[in-house]
Amino acid sequence: MRKDTVAGALLLAATVLALVLANSGAAGFYESVRDFRFGPESLQLNLSVSAWAADGLLAIFFFVVGLELKEEFVAGKLRNPRTAIVPIVAAVGGVAVPALIFVLINLPRGGAALNGWAIPAATDIAFAVAVIAVVGKFLPPALRTFLLTLAVVDDLIAITIIALFYSDGIDVLLLALAFVPLAIFAVCVQRGVRAWWILLPLAFAVWTLVHASGVHATVAGVLLGFMVPVVASKRARVQVGVGSDGKPVFDGLAAHFADRWSVLSTAFAVPVFAFFSAGVTVGGVAGLVESLQDTIAVGIIAGLVLGKAIGITGSTFVVTRLRGIQLDPTIRWIDVLGMSFVAGIGFTVSLLVGELSFGAGSESDEHVKVGVLAGSFIAAIIGGSILSARNRHYRRADAVVADTATRG
Repeated sequence: MRKDTVAGALLLAATVLALVLANSGAAGFYESVRDFRFGPESLQLNLSVSAWAADGLLAIFFFVVGLELKEEFVAGKLRNPRTAIVPIVAAVGGVAVPALIFVLINLPRGGAALNGWAIPAATDIAFAVAVIAVVGKFLPPALRTFLLTLAVVDDLIAITIIALFYSDGIDVLLLALAFVPLAIFAVCVQRGVRAWWILLPLAFAVWTLVHASGVHATVAGVLLGFMVPVVASKRARVQVGVGSDGKPVFDGLAAHFADRWSVLSTAFAVPVFAFFSAGVTVGGVAGLVESLQDTIAVGIIAGLVLGKAIGITGSTFVVTRLRGIQLDPTIRWIDVLGMSFVAGIGFTVSLLVGELSFGAGSESDEHVKVGVLAGSFIAAIIGGSILSARNRHYRRADAVVADTATRG
C-alpha cells in the first residue's frame, strides 16, 4: 500500500468504476448513494456522502501532506534554499501559467466561469509519481526528487489558494475556537503522546470547528500535520531500529504518523473521494462533445496539458540562467519536459477545486470533471511517452557502462 504504483492503480480503479456506474443502468443507485445525507445538523455536519468524502476523507490526505511538508521544511529538500529554489520556482510557474491560460480562454465568457481559474493549477502526487514509477525505472533519481519537491510545493500553494479564495462567509469566532483543540493537540504531540483516544477527538474537534467556520475543512488536516514534531526528542520519538553501534535509532513523530496514516490515505481516503467525485454522466458521444466544447473544460485541458509544460519548463529555464543556480547534472532538458507533462495530471485537488468553484452536481461541475479527466489523461500519455523513451535511453547507457566495466 506504500508503493507509488499501488496508489496510482487504486485511484485509476476508483475513477474507472465511478465512470462505469455513472454511465450505466446503475447510475440511479450510484447517485442516490453519493447524494445520501447524514450527520448532526446542530454541528453543521448533515452532509452528503460525496461532501463527507471531499471535506472529511480528504482531510486525512491533507494531514499526510502537512506532515510531509513539515518534514521537507525542517529536515528535507526544502531546508536548503539553494537546493530547493529550482523546483520551487518550477512549481510557481506550473501554477501561474495554467491559471493564466484558463482565464484567457474564459475571459470573453466572463462571469462565474472565471471562478475555476485554479482548477488546472494542481498536480496529483499519487498519479504523477505512479507514472514515474511505472515508466521510469532507469531515469535519474534526481528527476523523481525534482517532481516530488515540485508536487509538495504545488500542494502548499493549492492549500493556500483553497484557504484564501474558496472559503467564504468565514465565522471568525468559530475559527478562533478551532485553535484551542489545535493548541492542545500540539502540546500533546510535542510531549510524545500517541494515544489515538486522545489525539483523534482533538483532531475531530479542530476539523469540525474549521468546517463550521466556513474555511474549507481540508485546511484543518494541514494545520494538524504542521503541529507534529519532525526531529526526534527525548519525549517525542519512536524507535525504528538499532544502529551498527548497537544503539537504538529513533524517528520523530512526523515520520511515524506519516507512515501510519499514508496507508489509510492511499488505500481508502483518496480512492473513495475519487469514486464519488469522478462519476460524471457523459451522455454518450454527443454529451462528451458538448462537454468538451464548454470553455471551462477547454481551459482546464489547455491548462493541464500546455500550461503545466510551459510553466514548469519555462520557469526552470529562466531560474537556471541565474548565476550559481543549475539543474542537477544528471537531468537533461527533455527529462524536464517529460516530467512537466506528467505534472499536468491534476485529478484529486483539481476535482476538489472544481466542486468548490461551481458546486457539486452542477452542469459546470460535470464539465469540470470531463475536463480534468481528459486533461490528466492526455498529460499522462504525453509525459509517460517522453519519459518512457528517455528510460530506454538511460537503460541502454547503463548497459554500455556495465559491459565496459565487465570487459575492463
